[in-house]
Amino acid sequence: MTDTLLRWVTGRRFLVSAWPWRGFAYAATTAVAAGLLWLLLAVPLTPVFSAAVVLYTGRTSGHLIVAAGLGLVGVGLLALLGPRLALAMARAERWRLRLVGDAPLSPRRRGDLYTDPATWRAVAYALLLGIVGPMWLGVLGIIGLIVVSTPFSVEHRISVMDSLAGIVGRAGGGLLLIPVLFYLTALFGGAHAALARMLLYPEPSEELVEVARSRTRLVHAFDAERLRIERDLHDIAQQRLVALTMQIGMARLDLPPSSPAAAAMASAHDQAKTLMAELRDLIRGISPRTLRELGLRAAVEELATASSLDVRVDVASSRLPAEVESVAYAAISEALANAVKHAVATEVTVTVRRRADRLLVEIRDGGNGGADPVRGSGLTGLADRAAAAGGRLLLSSPAGGPTILRVELPCAS
Repeated sequence: MTDTLLRWVTGRRFLVSAWPWRGFAYAATTAVAAGLLWLLLAVPLTPVFSAAVVLYTGRTSGHLIVAAGLGLVGVGLLALLGPRLALAMARAERWRLRLVGDAPLSPRRRGDLYTDPATWRAVAYALLLGIVGPMWLGVLGIIGLIVVSTPFSVEHRISVMDSLAGIVGRAGGGLLLIPVLFYLTALFGGAHAALARMLLYPEPSEELVEVARSRTRLVHAFDAERLRIERDLHDIAQQRLVALTMQIGMARLDLPPSSPAAAAMASAHDQAKTLMAELRDLIRGISPRTLRELGLRAAVEELATASSLDVRVDVASSRLPAEVESVAYAAISEALANAVKHAVATEVTVTVRRRADRLLVEIRDGGNGGADPVRGSGLTGLADRAAAAGGRLLLSSPAGGPTILRVELPCAS
């Protein structure tokens, strides 16, 4: 579960944790942000306020014209600057949310300034910050003043020789208000942050969730179809090719070695054997049997053994979901093939590690670098496949090397 201020405020160890102070930091930065917002809004609001004053103080046609002009200027400035200011505040809120929980990713723009829903969500957040924020900050400020003034009040009661009960009651009340201030700060700040997160970073809509589910179903269907093709090639095409190769070999035995037909048959026999080897490699590339039966580590070690490079393998032996192993194997296979063809590398290091619910695959070669997915090295298709599995592909390949290919895949089970 994600740690947030609202979740911790209901816990038993809230007061002895760092979260009360994070709540105070969020409240303080909220006050600064609200003050800065109103200071910047003073530019477009000043003409509007001036128009209201002109309308209140005069009723002549001249006053009406001046008020209308000032109002139009103010509204125009507000329409021009308001959305941009709201978006700037929304970007700042992303960093402030780190104080009260995990900060979300920045939302993507899906249109221009005035048609993008993110703009109007930012405007709604600006209203929350500018109107609601000062209200709860004012309540906290009043309680804070009471807490701060308590020692001076106690000192005054002692100086005027007040009763012991009155002094103790005043001091005890001030001490009791300190945890109340902590809890109220956390509650108000946590609620403000939750509303900000809801406005600025809403949960995916049902349509987007269904798109993600459809993508997952397509990935699974693709894997199933690839497995069916591999089985058909292995059980049908390869067996028929083996039978054909044997028949050609038997036919060669019935021909005189020096006849032209024997030479042609020998050439056909060699081509059939070559084709059978290529088909075997093709089948292995489509769905490696080692990967299915023994797992990713054994399959990667098999790749390393077959490679002409010095490949160092550091892969955990635990089994992973089939679709995750398939994408990880494809990434490693593509990276090794690119290292042989393009990188002029002599050694490659393959590292596969699982961290929490993510699988991290990293292939590093000491070649000359300069890998570019745009040049059709197969990395574009690999990136698309990783994205279809809910992951991402990262590439670092400066000129002169080294090239580091990193694939991150979700691995919940």
